[in-house]
Amino acid sequence: MSKEHRGTLAQSFGYAFQGIWTCIREERNIKIHLTVAGLVVLCGWYFHISAAEWCICLSLFGLVLALELVNTAVESVVDLVTEERRPLAKKAKDTAAGAVLIAAICAAAAGLIIFVPKGLVWIRNL
Repeated sequence: MSKEHRGTLAQSFGYAFQGIWTCIREERNIKIHLTVAGLVVLCGWYFHISAAEWCICLSLFGLVLALELVNTAVESVVDLVTEERRPLAKKAKDTAAGAVLIAAICAAAAGLIIFVPKGLVWIRNL
């Protein structure tokens, strides 16, 4: 793409934020991921998790949310190209959704590793 067609850096960020907000407004799953991320932040604050644990949580939030945005983009492009049920369209949509699922499962497992021991200590101290 030539320099004149790229737009400004501010426009690029604007388009990116517009994409994020559109996904949040229109997609159920990203709302679920954001709700879970919010609960993890509250638990992290309550249990005073370490800086390393915060970095793990934040990295996993970013991974899951970014993959959800990519999944939405893949689904939108497939729907733009064809409304027919086609094997390659299904494959594209299913594998993009699978990528989000794998990241979410790994994030949940890491969350359990971080928070279950802290929760057990909290329960024992009641």
